[in-house]
Amino acid sequence: MKTDVVIIGAGPAGIFTAIEMIKKGSKKKITIVEKGCEIEKRRCPKSKTHKCTSCKPYCHITTGFSGAGAFSDGKLSLSYEVGGELPSLIGEELAQETIDYADSIYLEFGADTHVEGVSNYEAVKDIRKRAIQAGLKLVDCPIRHLGTEKAQDLFYAIEQYLLKNGVEMLFGYECTDLILKDNVCKGVSVTNGKKDIEIYAGSTVVATGRRGADWLERICAEHDIAHQPGTVDIGVRVEVRNEIMENVNEVLYESKLIGYPLPFKNKVRTFCQNPGGFVSQENYDNDLAVVNGHSYKDLKSDNTNLAILCSHNFTEPFNQPIAYAQKVGELTNMLGDNKILVQRYGDILDGKRTWQKELSQSNLKPTLPDAVAGDITAAMPYRAMLNIINFIQAVDKVVPGFASTETLLYSPELKFYSNRVKMDKDLTTSIEGLHCLGDSSGWTRGLMMASVMGVLMGRRLAGENK
Repeated sequence: MKTDVVIIGAGPAGIFTAIEMIKKGSKKKITIVEKGCEIEKRRCPKSKTHKCTSCKPYCHITTGFSGAGAFSDGKLSLSYEVGGELPSLIGEELAQETIDYADSIYLEFGADTHVEGVSNYEAVKDIRKRAIQAGLKLVDCPIRHLGTEKAQDLFYAIEQYLLKNGVEMLFGYECTDLILKDNVCKGVSVTNGKKDIEIYAGSTVVATGRRGADWLERICAEHDIAHQPGTVDIGVRVEVRNEIMENVNEVLYESKLIGYPLPFKNKVRTFCQNPGGFVSQENYDNDLAVVNGHSYKDLKSDNTNLAILCSHNFTEPFNQPIAYAQKVGELTNMLGDNKILVQRYGDILDGKRTWQKELSQSNLKPTLPDAVAGDITAAMPYRAMLNIINFIQAVDKVVPGFASTETLLYSPELKFYSNRVKMDKDLTTSIEGLHCLGDSSGWTRGLMMASVMGVLMGRRLAGENK
């Protein structure tokens, strides 16, 4: 099979590569290969079964057209200060310009015109003052919230747009390897379990997302693609009553706080805040269950959830950060009988596990009903756990009540980022004809910055021999 451009992964990076090529008038044949299914066929049975059924061959929340983040929540961060290290590669000005452009495309396909976190300057100043006093940095990033159910409609419109403009999509196919010859990428090998296909292309774009980080790490090692050890984030998802977060939710919608708590001074940050949201479970290919969170535009809970993540950077001789984080997750899963563990913050301080009876007596009711009450400290590394405890105490000075006895901590919350693929500002790797985009490249974190990388890639490919 032959094509001009083959894109592995139908997440935001891959999607926006194709959109921008079309908008630039490119006549190149584009083929997108996606392990999951079309967005209209993505269904999580938990809404009916009320418990995770460990769908095979893949989890519908993390896999399929639009990728993981878009399907689970759909928050667009509209500042270059949020979303990874791409601005350091391409420049802050170009990053912000492309964010604004990508945002206009989301609006074109039906995104909500309302932007959160930009209306009350004086209230933001007051929150920032409290953050400074607590030794934290507030990044007041404007947020466009698509919402879980609305995001599906938006990305369905994009899917149909691509199909109508001649983009070929192979759903249910997984990339098994790259086709390389004399340090040039000639295409990819893919399979659906029954049929194997070799796709030859002038340009190969790998955009497998966070879900494909470990796969790309292995591919880089096997084919000597220049890369360096990346970062993994290990943490928890915290859930509190909406009343606790009321001020921050109304003023900012998502409070992005960064700190370097004693004694280790590692970077710890909040991530993916969901006012009135729901804690959720995601399953990876190796049956690893991890916690996440999402929020709908219309359906609301009594709680707010957010992640607290500790960044781990490893140096020689260790070069397997993803495997390290997976081991932490596997140990936590073992303690929870392959389910998500939940523990009250007060019980952690008291050195005891949480019991289901204690959860049922609390003001705060878990929005992940099948989470198992237990002891997350028995699996969480000491360094990460102490970082989380001290960070929560700092956040309590910004949001009084955040460090209450009943505050819930779910584990494991893990963010896998591929070892950062070395490339120049034109997104060229050490292998001719091969480009790596989005979260799988190690350069971005989140929907918007992955979309930005796709836009820039689309412009380049559209300009090469139209």
